[in-house]
Order: sequence, then structure tokens, then C-alpha cells
Amino acid sequence: MDLRKLKTLIDLVSESSISELEITEAEGKVRIVKAGAPTAQSVIHAMAPPLAVPAAAAQGGPSPAVAPVAPAEPTGRVIKSPMVGTFYRSASPGGKPFVDVGSEIKEGEPVCIIEAMKIMNEIEADASGKIVGILCESGQAVEFGQPLFIVE
Repeated sequence: MDLRKLKTLIDLVSESSISELEITEAEGKVRIVKAGAPTAQSVIHAMAPPLAVPAAAAQGGPSPAVAPVAPAEPTGRVIKSPMVGTFYRSASPGGKPFVDVGSEIKEGEPVCIIEAMKIMNEIEADASGKIVGILCESGQAVEFGQPLFIVE
């Protein structure tokens, strides 16, 4: 599901009197539940991993079967997302990223921002070391527990 569509659905639920919304589409299932507080809500967003789209399928032609490829297990310490939201590498659009591959970080130092329910949450490193991998793109939706960085 498109991130803009997901944000629109969250806004609609928060502004309406409904307490729960569940939508199932071909690419996944989204369930939005309004919590007890009027401004708090939980989002559970489960999608199948994206598959490569052959050029013929993108243009409407027949698509051959495509098998999903399992990602390689990262080596080193992994910094994971503590929440569902939108991942940002910098504090502002076009700004300097908090970290790049090769950056030395210290425990407690901010490494990214995750926006959840229109609140920008600074995510801090839980270990010191060197960033050897950045596993998300800025603006990408992330899940709870999703690997964001690899630190050695």
C-alpha cells in the first residue's frame, strides 16, 4: 500500500468516530485501531515483501512468475526500529544525514528520525561502533523491529 494512502487512512480514522479500520488489498493488509486516548492510535501494517516487477509487467504485458529473494543475514550489531513509522536519515528535507556508511557513532548518539503519528522521534544508537550498512531509504515506511543500520 502506498505510504500516502496509509497516512490518509490514519488521518481519516483519527478525525472520525470509528475506532477501527481494516483494509485488505492484493499487496497486503492494513489495520488501524484508535487507542483509548483521543490523539493516540496504533497501526499494524503487514505487507508481503516487494517483488521485482519485470519490464513487461510494468507495461501491462504478461508477467512471468517471480520468486522472492530472502535477504542475506546482516553481520555485526543491528539497530532496529523501535516503532512503526516513516524513516528519515536527516532532521530536515535536504539536510545532512545523521550518519553515513563509515560514520563512527557512540552509544546514545542520534542516527535517524522515525515519524509516527506526526511526531518526529529521534532514534539513538544502542551501541558504539562504525556504520557499515544503511538498510532503509529516507521516506520509507518501517515496521517495529525492522533493521535500520548495521554497526561493527
